[in-house]
Amino acid sequence: MKDSTISFYDELSEEYHLIFDDWYQTVLQQGQILDQFICSPRVQFDNKSKTLLDASCGIGTQAIGLARLGYNVTATDISPQSVARGVKEAEKAGVAIHFGVADFRTLQEDVEGEFSIVLSADNAIPHLLTDEDLAAACRNMHAKLSEGGLLIVTIRDYDHHVQQKERATIPRVFDDGKRVVFQVWDWSNDYKTYTVNHFILIESEGKWNTSVQRTTYRALLRDEFSQILSAAGFDNIDWHMPADSGYYQPIVTARKGKPTTVR
Repeated sequence: MKDSTISFYDELSEEYHLIFDDWYQTVLQQGQILDQFICSPRVQFDNKSKTLLDASCGIGTQAIGLARLGYNVTATDISPQSVARGVKEAEKAGVAIHFGVADFRTLQEDVEGEFSIVLSADNAIPHLLTDEDLAAACRNMHAKLSEGGLLIVTIRDYDHHVQQKERATIPRVFDDGKRVVFQVWDWSNDYKTYTVNHFILIESEGKWNTSVQRTTYRALLRDEFSQILSAAGFDNIDWHMPADSGYYQPIVTARKGKPTTVR
């Protein structure tokens, strides 16, 4: 993960809510959807302790919604500015969340304790561009789970995006046409990575103000990620598509099994 990723989210932190029609309503909806998913027969998870580490919390989009539903949430992110805003938003929402700055690859050092659930939502993991960095992140997420704990990661449907070779997202128009949000994707020649140009256009007094941030992602295919998770020690690795989970991105779940006894 490069410094450009930190800069991308630091710069976006004060505007992040503008990506959504109503950010706080999204907070509530995503919290409900994820809670229902965790408690569903599909996942089969005994969620009595409700201790959760959100390892890519941003400004709190998932963490706040889950804290409102009774989860004991620790929330970390690589972007200090996003974490700072997350603290403010949690205070506004009246929920107690322990926030901190941490890197996926060093969670074991940066975050104290173990959790029944480790979450990374909103396509954060694919900022890690190499197998080595992904493996380090998965090992660290594994280390932060208690025995039998549940990993939840959501990413874009890269199997579809690579096949379709998509170049941009469909513009989303809010505020009666006065706010437009979209992305332009510049793919590498081998379609293994792409640079996102993230645009927010806002009309004010007849003039359009444009905000643009850039960052790079890996087009992480499902089989690739499953293999990396397995190598990190996870088992019961399952993919859940939006039509089944109700969440807007594909979700992968995995478990931290019991330690193997050497005889």
